[in-house]
Amino acid sequence: MKILILGKNGQVGWELQRTMAALGNVIAWDIEDVDLTDEKALRAGIRYVKPQLIVNSAAYTAVDKAEAEPDRAMAINGLAPGILAEEAKKLGAGIIHYSTDYVFDGSKKTPYVEGDKPNPINVYGETKLAGEEAIKKSGCPYLILRVSWVYGLRGKNFLKTMMKLLCEREEISVVNDQIGSPTWSRLVAEATALIAAQGVKDMYTFMVENSGIYHLASSGKTSWYGFVETIKELDHNKDEHICQKVQPIQTNGYPTPAERPKYSALDNSKVNKTFGIYLPQWEDALTMALTDLGAMNERKVLQ
Repeated sequence: MKILILGKNGQVGWELQRTMAALGNVIAWDIEDVDLTDEKALRAGIRYVKPQLIVNSAAYTAVDKAEAEPDRAMAINGLAPGILAEEAKKLGAGIIHYSTDYVFDGSKKTPYVEGDKPNPINVYGETKLAGEEAIKKSGCPYLILRVSWVYGLRGKNFLKTMMKLLCEREEISVVNDQIGSPTWSRLVAEATALIAAQGVKDMYTFMVENSGIYHLASSGKTSWYGFVETIKELDHNKDEHICQKVQPIQTNGYPTPAERPKYSALDNSKVNKTFGIYLPQWEDALTMALTDLGAMNERKVLQ
């Protein structure tokens, strides 16, 4: 099976190159390979590769910056997924695409299920919802996996930023009234591969039979403040911390260009039942991620 991964240098995309390799011939692209805002080049590239499965982890993820660049965010998050799906349909292929908890407005007090009505409150969420709709309208068999608060061991993300600040500042102020489920990018990629493996003998039929939206996030929930307190506690390099206090603050105490949902935890029951996929509690996943990061750092020292 020929698998095309988009966003190879992103948090999930980098991990996907490893996890999907056992399932077939992986071709991975990023911005240097094809610009998602260039429709002609994007269509031509897919027709040249002729994949049986497209896995789209590419996205415009700068939530605040999207408020000032709505057209670019829409081109990447809203229009490009539709183009990918249209070309996949012509090839008799399927598409796995990642969306976000930010398609919801945060008004619920219990984890969101797939049937809850989206109502994004920022440009990023609006463009990601547009991408979902474009894929659904294409007629291509699809799996849309909504993820939440994704972090990784590479690139720019909340985990790495906070670990850096813990070593640079004596006090950090972190929002305590936004609730979600921190999810390690590696677990997203591994879950994706485990799902795809179930259809490896006949991917198209598998995708047709299981087409739909699925929530895929770590179990449990916390605030950004709770996330940082746990990072501080579990970090293997805590002897390097100079931070004496993590100060909880309200959202209005840390104004940003984009409004965030106050509550965006996701219910994973559908992906559990359909594919037998269960992600661990977010604290356990963080423990695994930090242990792996410690091992990476030790290897660098030895090298």
